Amino acid sequence: MIVKEVTDILEELAPLAQAEDFDNVGLLVGNSNKKVTGILVTLDTLENVVDEAIEHQCNLIVSFHPIIFKGLKKITGSNYVERVVLKAIQNDIAIYSMHTALDNSPNGVNAKICEVLGITNSKILISQKRSIKKLTTYVPKADAQKLKDALFAAGAGNIGNYSNCSFTVDGTGSYMGGENSNPSKGEIGKLLLEKETQINVTLAVHNERNILQALFQNHPYEEVAYEVFSLDNKDQNTGMGMIGELKEPMNESDFLLFVKQKMSVSVVKHSRLLGKKVEKVAVLGGSGAFAISAAKASGADVFVTSDLKYHQFFEAEDEMVIADIGHYESEQFTKNLLVDYLTEKIPSFAIRLSESNTNPIKYL
Repeated sequence: MIVKEVTDILEELAPLAQAEDFDNVGLLVGNSNKKVTGILVTLDTLENVVDEAIEHQCNLIVSFHPIIFKGLKKITGSNYVERVVLKAIQNDIAIYSMHTALDNSPNGVNAKICEVLGITNSKILISQKRSIKKLTTYVPKADAQKLKDALFAAGAGNIGNYSNCSFTVDGTGSYMGGENSNPSKGEIGKLLLEKETQINVTLAVHNERNILQALFQNHPYEEVAYEVFSLDNKDQNTGMGMIGELKEPMNESDFLLFVKQKMSVSVVKHSRLLGKKVEKVAVLGGSGAFAISAAKASGADVFVTSDLKYHQFFEAEDEMVIADIGHYESEQFTKNLLVDYLTEKIPSFAIRLSESNTNPIKYL
């Protein structure tokens, strides 16, 4: 396999179009056409991780966090980022990052936390905006169903738990072909009035290219009339964080101890306990202060996240308990998720889980 074939598989799980605007995801170092000798999966790409890749002859590192986040104006090895990039280039190792593309995936970081904590009936906590578009096109009435089927097969028309969704309107279209045209119906220089169907379907931003390709390949006209609109609608299956239910209610202190054990956490920082049973739990791997209000609004009894500042614990406002388990700790099982996913997708290829602990925070 070449690098691009592997990254295409990863983008089925976490399309790069789902990443946040501030992020830096995708292939950060290396040649996408390079033949892959081995894949090493890690949470962070540090120098010791590159050394590990070299030792085990892995020339593709799949990393959750991007080692290059801001622009590099020089690569002299003066800091850890530059040294990692230098060492990777010198040893012909590619580095691919997923970060918020995987955060926003319904089967990504937060789904894994729910799995580890036994949270069921989970759904997205903060749905992603501007991740849905609308396609409108016009086709001869006799060809409408064939074209709709092709668009559906390419992934258009999915709304929540429903597929093959569309809206059609019949009307009359008109066109006149110029001297260099080759109309499939009618004659050059003569006005044609055709019974047409207007087809409207929604599509995910990351799937736009495939759907437009299906449109052009299956539309009978030489020139396809179509419009694509960006929508403000939220995609309920894509976004940050998740909320779900425990199989059995627990008291707050028992639940926090349960989280500490399951997430292999040294310390859990939390807001005041309220003496209530824990039934609904919201989770958000990584820095989750921005989701406190969403977790409260969703009726969560406990919100499990990380990187909270002193004053942000007050935002619990005795409506729920906020638990900060640490950034690394909240995302640590992400690499296991990626190894399992790649092993299932490429069973004949050796996928290696990095043994390097890249947590920069230590506890006494």
